[in-house]
Amino acid sequence: METTLKDLKERRSVRKYKAEQIKDSELDAILEAGLWAASGDGKQSAIMVVLRDADKIARLEKLNAAVIGKADAKTFYGAPVVVTVLADKKQLTWVDDGNMVIANLMNAAYAVGVGSCYIYRAGAVFDGAEGKSLLKEWGVDDGYGGVGHVILGYAAENPTPAPRKSGRIIKIS
Repeated sequence: METTLKDLKERRSVRKYKAEQIKDSELDAILEAGLWAASGDGKQSAIMVVLRDADKIARLEKLNAAVIGKADAKTFYGAPVVVTVLADKKQLTWVDDGNMVIANLMNAAYAVGVGSCYIYRAGAVFDGAEGKSLLKEWGVDDGYGGVGHVILGYAAENPTPAPRKSGRIIKIS
């Protein structure tokens, strides 16, 4: 338990990565953690699409950047792996299910020495025509919605935590 709490306190979002690809064993461990995320009614509505090919990542990054109106923005910060988390929109808790997977991915990444960051806008990316086309190419049913992207790679920086705000716990007896 001590190690888990330490990891949860020390994990930070990384926005600068080394070009080196992460090891298959590390990626597999991270993805396995995603499979074990909690989900509404145990339905396991979330899926993960893993991209390691630089051209495929660049294509997805352009779609992500277009959502914020900055076509050339480097929203994936040079990370060599992008895990896109989608979930079945028929499930009432689909967004929450996807976010639970994302949290597990990020915490597992830190535990195995890999940096990560949650990149938003997947919902908007896959609501658009190009995003829907990409889902079709990936073989993903159009009933799935984008929850988020987790970028992974070896950190080229060590971000420091912001101080924790006070007053965020209210205990009622």
